[in-house]
Amino acid sequence: MPVEASTEEAPARLETPYARRARYNCAENGFAFAWPPVPARQFLAERDEAFDPKTPSGAITLDSSAALTTAYPATTPTLLVRYLKVRAGERLRTTFVASGEVYYVMWGSGESRNGSDSIGWGTGDVFCFPGGSETAHAAGSEDCLLVAATNEPLLAFERLRPPAPGQAVVEATHWPAEEIARQFEAVWRRPITPNTTGHSVQFTSAALAPSNNTSPTMSIAINTLEVGRDQRPHRHNGVAVTLAIQGDGIHSMIDGQRVDWSTGAAQITPAAALHSHHNRGTKRMRSLVIQDEGLHYYTRTPGFSFD
Repeated sequence: MPVEASTEEAPARLETPYARRARYNCAENGFAFAWPPVPARQFLAERDEAFDPKTPSGAITLDSSAALTTAYPATTPTLLVRYLKVRAGERLRTTFVASGEVYYVMWGSGESRNGSDSIGWGTGDVFCFPGGSETAHAAGSEDCLLVAATNEPLLAFERLRPPAPGQAVVEATHWPAEEIARQFEAVWRRPITPNTTGHSVQFTSAALAPSNNTSPTMSIAINTLEVGRDQRPHRHNGVAVTLAIQGDGIHSMIDGQRVDWSTGAAQITPAAALHSHHNRGTKRMRSLVIQDEGLHYYTRTPGFSFD
């Protein structure tokens, strides 16, 4: 049986450096928390800077750390997204403290090297590398713009380090644009049923099996929506960063608030927010959707519903 400390011993025990660090939460509702909410926002200024022909080679971070009150850059509590501008004939070197790094090529062609791996890419491609080591991006004969997504905030939260070289779950993988387009041919022929969540292609690899995610915690896909159609209201526990690849005439409803898309800009849909997408333009909607849903798949808490 436990033995209570004597009253003579208690003062000494309470005055140790370890005891002074202790805090106690005795709230009536133990699920209440004080973190600020994830803002539903668009990154228009960052998009404009990335699209400006005068912008030099470099990274443009989609940073919500001020709203999230984090001591490190974060687009959402677990995700960090950047535009990477690489001017024609130039190189850009990056090193991310992440378990993996995923890229989407908005335009241009070039090559990226990470360790012994080298991937040649072009407009519309998706590719990834393990995190933690330097990646060198080299542009071809024209300016290039890439979007990079990592889980840096997730590691920063616990002050973790990336996996050592050769130890990462994520392997260098390339999803070429022409194969993505071929995969969509079958997706678009698929009939819409009560179980249809959208018409999308998700990017995964053999290294992640049995998961269908792009990295252990990130799920990345290209989502589409036909002209005049709506993606029905739904919610999920994963936050979403949605990059409007083609966003003219498109809008979302996020917890009752209308958000008009702007091509090339990213927007945040907070976790568990009821949201829907609507195409009132003249072209098929296309978006790159970056989620931390992989984390929720692993914990068995995706929280998806149509209401």
